[in-house]
Amino acid sequence: MTIKIGIMGYGNLGRGIECAIKQNSDLELVAVFSRRDPKTVKILTETAGVYSADEVLKFKDKIDVLILCGGSATDLPVQTPMYAEHFNVVDSFDTHKKIPEHFENVDLSAKKGGHIAVISSGWDPGMFSLNRLYADAVLPTGTSYTFWGKGVSQGHSDAIRRIDGVVDARQYTIPIDAALDAVRSGSDPELTTREKHERECFVVAADGADKKRIENEIKTMPNYFADYNTTVHFISQEELDLNHKGIPHGGFVIRSGKTGWNNEHNHIIEYSLKLDSNPEFTASVITAVSRAAYRMNNDGLTGCKTMFDIAPAYLSPKSAEVLRKELL
Repeated sequence: MTIKIGIMGYGNLGRGIECAIKQNSDLELVAVFSRRDPKTVKILTETAGVYSADEVLKFKDKIDVLILCGGSATDLPVQTPMYAEHFNVVDSFDTHKKIPEHFENVDLSAKKGGHIAVISSGWDPGMFSLNRLYADAVLPTGTSYTFWGKGVSQGHSDAIRRIDGVVDARQYTIPIDAALDAVRSGSDPELTTREKHERECFVVAADGADKKRIENEIKTMPNYFADYNTTVHFISQEELDLNHKGIPHGGFVIRSGKTGWNNEHNHIIEYSLKLDSNPEFTASVITAVSRAAYRMNNDGLTGCKTMFDIAPAYLSPKSAEVLRKELL
């Protein structure tokens, strides 16, 4: 059985999804939908077509899962509830504080249409979320810490690009070494958001744009920059293209915990990712999740889900027998 996939949006993440589908023989890319003129969008899959985003509802009976590749700032809060009524969908919504609200909005639409919608898929939220859950369950007496970077945050970079007067931007999230060392020592430090990370922004401003206003909007942006020490550099497009072309990322989830009758033994669980391409890795997670979404809906499940709700075996193309033999 081949699972037929549609991609909504063809930026870095959409291209990553297309590449990931190629590596999964049980998945087939049927269509890419774009707000741009379809004639200007060139994809790699010869057997798939490019269509206007306005045409997506024509594919209700031709697509098993629609993967939404828009940004979390303005696209996904609208798109995911809208499309969940008509398709099984997967998104990468990554504004952590707004996930409960997003979940509720999407859940209503998905249940109305009888579909599955898996939100916040990727590596954080996503893979890191799972590791936080596992570590918290295994070591209930302890403290969890998450560090991101050094790397380019797609969501934060996108949020900067939405500011009036910004032509292009890259934002790096940088863990503070002293905080990492304190956590790894097992001392269970109490760290504020500002003590764990700093943010560095490289911004290309439009000719004549008010750079002071742009810098202030960045540094005071809630949920993105307001709680961090943030540095803003204004550079040329040429410099951005030359020195900030890649999209690396990564990070650490660390759980410091204790066991024993009197909590006499200390333990550290650490999970790390080192990613050469943030969007391509995120796309690989989303692609596996799309398989799970299809299977869950086939089993009669509907509504909004997260990666917490997915049985691990649903993510893999391998049979239960093979999984037990090779991976258990």
